[in-house]
Amino acid sequence: MINDPMDRIAAALERMSPAPMPAPDFESASAFVWHVEPDRLEAVPQVSRVGLGLLVGIDRSRDTLLDNTRRFAGGFAANNALLWGARGMGKSSLVKAIHAEVLQDHPGLKLVELQREDLPSVSRLLNHLRTAPYRFLLFCDDLSFSHDDQHYKSLKAVLDGGIEGRPENVAFYATSNRRHLMPRDMIENERSNAINPSEAVEEKVSLSDRFGLWLGFHPCTQDEYLAMIDRYCAEYGVKTDPDTLRAEAIEWQATRGARSGRVAWQFFTDLAGRHGISLA
Repeated sequence: MINDPMDRIAAALERMSPAPMPAPDFESASAFVWHVEPDRLEAVPQVSRVGLGLLVGIDRSRDTLLDNTRRFAGGFAANNALLWGARGMGKSSLVKAIHAEVLQDHPGLKLVELQREDLPSVSRLLNHLRTAPYRFLLFCDDLSFSHDDQHYKSLKAVLDGGIEGRPENVAFYATSNRRHLMPRDMIENERSNAINPSEAVEEKVSLSDRFGLWLGFHPCTQDEYLAMIDRYCAEYGVKTDPDTLRAEAIEWQATRGARSGRVAWQFFTDLAGRHGISLA
């Protein structure tokens, strides 16, 4: 039992705000997830991802991001990247696949995932990374902001770096369904209600302008959708009648009311299961 009042106060403060965990052993893994309360980088022993060769229909974005990542991993100038566009078209899969591809030649490249709600802590995360002898891809998936969301101000610490500048060994990759990171109807609403419409949304909209690379992802065609499934079949050794495969794949996307890389993978998962094939 703690009897001294000052010791009790100190113990209470420690429970409310525990000391951050020590910096991780970056040699233990190639990927980490940033957590807060307390601040810590947690190693990810095995990243959930698909091979770069399985991502079909996004060749231009793939080549551009791969080249940018290779330059960054090699210690050369590279841009932050915003991957925006249609749902299920492989934005986050591409980031993880490219990390795996570049990692083969640059084992010092680390992937660090940051949740959108933890953006206010990003300056503390950068302090962990700034002095480490590695290169870091800071990755935020499904990034977007609402009308009264102030988290976007924290993101500027990554993109602009403030007075210290962005750490030379950190690049920021984000995915979003929105090109300007906020809904279009919200942009129009702020413009219509503001005294100075051009200034009303400039701060938020201009945030996306701070990304040097904008890579757009658009809904796939039926031919691209079927090509994705053919690639999966070849990779996992699933053999079936081409006409039957085509008919079943088209019926599947019709019942989903959508056509994308995610829908193609969901159909193939069902197909592989019916053929007794594990995707582990």
